[in-house]
Amino acid sequence: MVESKFYNKKQPKENNFKKYINRFITKVLLTVIVTLLLLIGFKMNLDFKTNFNKYVYNTSLPFTDVKTLYDKYFLGTEENNTKEVFNEKLVYKDESMYEDGVKLTVESNYLVKALNSGIVVFIGDKDKYGKTVIVQQMNGVDVFYGNVKASVNMYDYVEEGSLIGEVIDTNLYLAFQKEGNFIDYKEYLK
Repeated sequence: MVESKFYNKKQPKENNFKKYINRFITKVLLTVIVTLLLLIGFKMNLDFKTNFNKYVYNTSLPFTDVKTLYDKYFLGTEENNTKEVFNEKLVYKDESMYEDGVKLTVESNYLVKALNSGIVVFIGDKDKYGKTVIVQQMNGVDVFYGNVKASVNMYDYVEEGSLIGEVIDTNLYLAFQKEGNFIDYKEYLK
């Protein structure tokens, strides 16, 4: 009877290990298949090579699309991490047009939350925006959070409402870009 209890306790660990091995083998096989297909395409067809190079070097890589596919096919529904998020809306005293977006007057040390879920694709200085964090949202819109001391790292996935950083003074600059063109901020501040 003791052996059966021990066997039952050990069973879930074995199943998890089998799932891990199956996922690993699947990932390796998919990588090999994609690599072989690309090599065959390069060898067989000059147009394929030209089109591939044009797409890779002239098009912005949609990290959010890659994450969506990865979550769907490799993670499934097993990963359920909970994170603290802000429940409040964006609070500001005044808004005015600024460059390609908007300048919001906020409280000193204001904590900036993510307006929508996405992936951090840039952290650094931008002309006229100062220290900037750019989040590529799941809806394809890049949001520039300017004049912000970042609390995130490059390629972090941020949920809607999670902390992006802290405003350096009382000005928060926001700009919205889709497919290389800046778009009107008003619909995103509702």
